[in-house]
Amino acid sequence: MNISNNIAIPPWTGLGKRLESATRKALFDFGIVEGVTNLAIALSGGKDSLAMLFLLKAISGKGFPPFKLTAINVNGEFTCGAAVGGGYLEEVCKALDVPLIVCSSNKQLEDLECYSCSRERRTLLFKAAKEAGCEAIAFGHHRDDNAQTLLMNLFHKGEFAGLLPKLVMRDFGITIVRPLIYISEAEIIEFAKMYGFARITCRCPVGQNSMRKKTDALLNEIETLFPNARSNIASSGLIYGSKKAIW
Repeated sequence: MNISNNIAIPPWTGLGKRLESATRKALFDFGIVEGVTNLAIALSGGKDSLAMLFLLKAISGKGFPPFKLTAINVNGEFTCGAAVGGGYLEEVCKALDVPLIVCSSNKQLEDLECYSCSRERRTLLFKAAKEAGCEAIAFGHHRDDNAQTLLMNLFHKGEFAGLLPKLVMRDFGITIVRPLIYISEAEIIEFAKMYGFARITCRCPVGQNSMRKKTDALLNEIETLFPNARSNIASSGLIYGSKKAIW
């Protein structure tokens, strides 16, 4: 495989320009890279995290102060993420001159559960990021993830709360950032197909029937009545979250 065929770098097409612009807007609006000299990338190898890696690599030092990127991958038989070999991610990161750290999860089929898996994965990511000297870690959550999270919190806990674009994790001494928060999943899929990294899917058997998947299906139904529902829900969560942070 010619790895260069699977890497997205400028000059962009119209879609690439739109995605870079949306990422830049998020960085500016939420101060995502303020004071950050070394930014960790939670790199599963799926379309979202790879798109984020390519976009941030293109942006660093161009309109924003330069920041080092450090990719961190959590592997394991049932980790939540893309079923890719370590060699593929190593080649991608090598081509971009981005160091790659690999952590291992020992989760087995009998103890798979979204909440505990997420906590384990984040603990591994935070520890590796801190050891690498990173001030923040970027997750590839996009606009649709934000809308899903807001609805799940609203229906399950009675809380109007989506994903915050920037969240200081004081107990861990690191900040979570979400540079793709303005970008829809459909745009990422199109971008990934254009550059040949869209073939990768989640390998977790539990995740295929998760509450997030069901919430996404509900949003699809809602959009038959209200076509802009997904984007409006995500936007309202960002507005409320910003005001709440100020309060």
